[in-house]
Amino acid sequence: MIGVDEAGRGPLAGPVVAAAVVLCKPRPSGLDDSKKLTRERRAVLEATIKRRCQWAVGVVDVEDIDRLNIFGATMLAMTLAVQGLCEKLGSSPREVLIDGNLTPAGRRPEWCWQARPIVGGDAIEPCISAASIIAKEHRDRLMRDLAAAHPHYGWDRNAGYGTPQHLAALRAHGATPHHRRSFAPVAQLSLQLEPTV
Repeated sequence: MIGVDEAGRGPLAGPVVAAAVVLCKPRPSGLDDSKKLTRERRAVLEATIKRRCQWAVGVVDVEDIDRLNIFGATMLAMTLAVQGLCEKLGSSPREVLIDGNLTPAGRRPEWCWQARPIVGGDAIEPCISAASIIAKEHRDRLMRDLAAAHPHYGWDRNAGYGTPQHLAALRAHGATPHHRRSFAPVAQLSLQLEPTV
């Protein structure tokens, strides 16, 4: 059984990341929704999951988010994560458990596995909890790396979400190539900056 979750649906910048995890036995203790865990606890659990369990991530960049919309990009990231994990395992899962109320089944042509959505699954299904930890930690690292090249936006602290600091930096410095042009605050800023005829 594979658990799947994503990180990064809501931010104004950066990719959306999905993770797929098959838990080991005994499973790591203390698994929970990544948002309920401290950064330190997530880091410890991530290392344990990566060392003992089978996992893979799918990353969909800003260009594809703007092309597909964030829902479509999330479905693609989940598909890529499960594909990557199946390649590692050399087999297909009995079932894929996905956090939320929708799955890529019927929405991505490559999706070929039985899938079950579970609302709040990241808090109640351990394999989804593990996936939420892997996805969040992976994405946070990507955003910290991007923050080094674009320090004004505070991505190392806000992970690309539309915090007041991020919005103020967006107005002061404009959008970077890592901003999602299809998201309203970025799109509105682009319209405001276009020269009027």
